[in-house]
Amino acid sequence: MSTNRPVPSDPDRILIVRLSALGDVVLSSGLIPSLLSRWPKAQITWLVEPAAAPLLKHNPRLHEVIVLPTAEWKNLWRAGKRLQALREIWRFRASLRAARFDLVIDPQGLLKSGLMAWFTGAPRRVNLKPRESSQWLMHESVRPGPGVGIDATLPIVAHEYRDLAVYLGAASDSYRMDLAVGEAARQLASARLEQAKVGSRYAVLAAFTTRPQKHWIESNWAALADGLLAQGLTPLLLGGPSDLPAAQRIAASNPAIVNLVGQFKLDETVAVISRASLLVGVDTGLSHMAIALNIPTVALFGSTTPYLRGPDARTQVLYERLDCSPCNRKPTCHGRFDCMRQLDVARVLKATSEVRQASTL
Repeated sequence: MSTNRPVPSDPDRILIVRLSALGDVVLSSGLIPSLLSRWPKAQITWLVEPAAAPLLKHNPRLHEVIVLPTAEWKNLWRAGKRLQALREIWRFRASLRAARFDLVIDPQGLLKSGLMAWFTGAPRRVNLKPRESSQWLMHESVRPGPGVGIDATLPIVAHEYRDLAVYLGAASDSYRMDLAVGEAARQLASARLEQAKVGSRYAVLAAFTTRPQKHWIESNWAALADGLLAQGLTPLLLGGPSDLPAAQRIAASNPAIVNLVGQFKLDETVAVISRASLLVGVDTGLSHMAIALNIPTVALFGSTTPYLRGPDARTQVLYERLDCSPCNRKPTCHGRFDCMRQLDVARVLKATSEVRQASTL
């Protein structure tokens, strides 16, 4: 798809295409303040899949949030209505093109996100770390490497997105993850916490994620809860409906743990985290939310190590590099998860005290 429109030096309409996942949408949200610092009068729109849309819909700095209707297209295709599905995709493409975006930024770098960027016909399309040949749908691709705008030995949270913002002309210090709390979600979350008799001082336990090698040793959460109680904090377990079986096991191991897993919608979960005194979590979206909301956070990393430090002393990333780490999706420890066993309860509790102290300075 070609366009004869010139590339403007000061784009009026900018589209960010980051479709998923929850944690990555939070991490890349720092593009919003960075782009506005570079082009204060620009209107920024975000294209996202339905699951992550609640993370963006309350943000007053976004002009619009467009939800990609992929589920509708798939349902039509599976029902044998393939011509109708293609027509709906074509209508969506036409709506993107009609918006006349001047600049499209694809921080996801996949074929599906690249295709959506290409649909717009924008005169400047930029993506990050392209995969699946998505670079051919772009005008520019950014491939940040170690040491580009970061400390290569201790990469900062969201460093690749920060480097993308710098490439686009924003100052490095303008990059701050931007997560807004909706007022209705705040009120609903507060009412549910009051109903569960959770006081004003609580620590969120974000124990769950998509892969077992990213989990902390399950039995450690009970001992951690005792240590948090000694700090005057109520341990509060959060997660999604799919986490319920594991949450019930963890809650049963220590009656002091308040288990509200599956009780909140996504934007309500953001509101609960925004009121927390502390969050301890694995490499999951809830941990990234806490960092974005400036909540004292201890992040437990093992099989993955995208980041080794937070934006300031209110965040600590605990990570023990072993010969086999990071293994990402291919663990070789036969289910022992040695890297996560290195992170004992005493070490985590020490970190919780330090990040909470840092938040008072």
